[in-house]
Amino acid sequence: MSVIIRDESGQIFLLCKGADSIIFDRLSRNGRMYEEATTKHLNDYGEAGLRTLALAYKKLDEDKYSAWNEEFVKAKTSIGGDRDAMLERVSDMMERDLILVGATAVEDKLQNGVPQCIDKLAQAGLKIWVLTGDKMETAINIGFACSLLRQGMKQICITTMNTDAIVQDPKQAVKENILNQITNATQMIKLEKDPHAAFALIIDGKTLTCTLEDDMKHQFLNLAIGCASVICCRVSPKQKALVTRLVKEGTGKITLAIGDGANDVGMIQEADIGVGISGCEGMQAVMASDFAIAQFRFLERLLVVHGHWCYKRIAQMFPSLYQQGPKNLFFDWYRIFGWMGNGLYTSVIVFFLNIIIFYDQAFRAGGQIADMTAVGTAMFTGIIWAVNCQIALTMSHFTWIQHFLIWGSIAFWYLFLLVYGELSYALNVNAFRILTEVLAPAPIYWTTTLLVTIACNLPYLAHISFQRSFNPLDHHVIQEIKYYKKDIEDRHMWRAEKKKARHKAKIGFTARVDAKIRHLKGRLHKKYSIANNISIPQT
Repeated sequence: MSVIIRDESGQIFLLCKGADSIIFDRLSRNGRMYEEATTKHLNDYGEAGLRTLALAYKKLDEDKYSAWNEEFVKAKTSIGGDRDAMLERVSDMMERDLILVGATAVEDKLQNGVPQCIDKLAQAGLKIWVLTGDKMETAINIGFACSLLRQGMKQICITTMNTDAIVQDPKQAVKENILNQITNATQMIKLEKDPHAAFALIIDGKTLTCTLEDDMKHQFLNLAIGCASVICCRVSPKQKALVTRLVKEGTGKITLAIGDGANDVGMIQEADIGVGISGCEGMQAVMASDFAIAQFRFLERLLVVHGHWCYKRIAQMFPSLYQQGPKNLFFDWYRIFGWMGNGLYTSVIVFFLNIIIFYDQAFRAGGQIADMTAVGTAMFTGIIWAVNCQIALTMSHFTWIQHFLIWGSIAFWYLFLLVYGELSYALNVNAFRILTEVLAPAPIYWTTTLLVTIACNLPYLAHISFQRSFNPLDHHVIQEIKYYKKDIEDRHMWRAEKKKARHKAKIGFTARVDAKIRHLKGRLHKKYSIANNISIPQT
């Protein structure tokens, strides 16, 4: 950002501030006196987690300023579609041959709850990228502060080489060097023998300019997907939007962008879901977003609570269980065909079991056999009992509403038969008092209902019993812990397992919670073994 001023003596100055990588490229030959010392100071500030800017200036004579100002006013008052490009071109003409003054460093602490929020979202399976305008050292420091980077992570830094050597095509040489770095890094991840190794990709804005080109962006995206954390530093607002578009179109996933400043507007608008943070940076991000929050930590509640109340309430405060949707565990073909087969099996049992039992059998005291109305009513009774009992077996959490709807449906069926059977005989010839005088007095009717209900639900009961005993899903383990009050009081185990799991992350964040669940399964299996070996003395 630059400003032109005139001092008391009438001398005109251009004052400029910006990222060191941008300012240093615009310095004149005689304006680099303090470049080496300033670079050292900037690196020290960045490693300390401070946000840095470089400062520069240049003197302007009256004639040069007047000529430039005419061009600037012309570009500013332009109403064509290339107005922004004209302004950028005119500004670039002025921001040249600068003299370095120094640098500034300010401490910009993370808001309260940011590391915890990011950690919680990571456990829920979200892949988190950091796109920042800070220098690389500052971005790395922030990555450690917000738990995106951890000790033991292997950092992959993709940078642009110096082109001081004489080459025929410097730009092509730079691109080839970046492509070699990406290829080597991708190969290193594939050849990694440690299954719990985690990689972090760090790339600067100048390098990102090349990697976002069509002939290289797919290789860059493949590398980034294989890393647990991705940090893009010294990126421009346009690059933030381009990276967001690359991830959205290249992976086909739903993207969410969150920012608090005007330089985040493009990224927020490019993402599928935009979240703006209101604060000292102004309201531009909020006005361009889909959701507005006051602090970053509120993002956890926005996603994990409000975003999933309509999803599946099986998570029970364990964010890793939200992955069952993205992993397609509830809607895979195995489960779909399984339910279709279960429905076909139920229909066969209901039909043929009733036919076999009632066929040519006297079911009333007078010796009468069942007619089509009686058999049809018995079949429908079996369907209602079988379906509602299977719903009860499927559910893991009951309230009075569930009890009322499930058992109330069965009671309503008998109430309907009672009321319908009491209608006038002229209106209801076939089903007159079908319950009170035909079905209810016959023991075979109640026996058939019981047999049909058991036969229809026995395979499903056997399936879920086998699965919970020998191949439990994650939410089965959590349900057992909850209902049998196991390991709830062992807070030290939870804390130690979480810390341990962080160092054993495979390639992403979700492996931490997977390690926790594996540990719980082992503890439960051990407790079962101990309980089975204990004999109770006779009194």
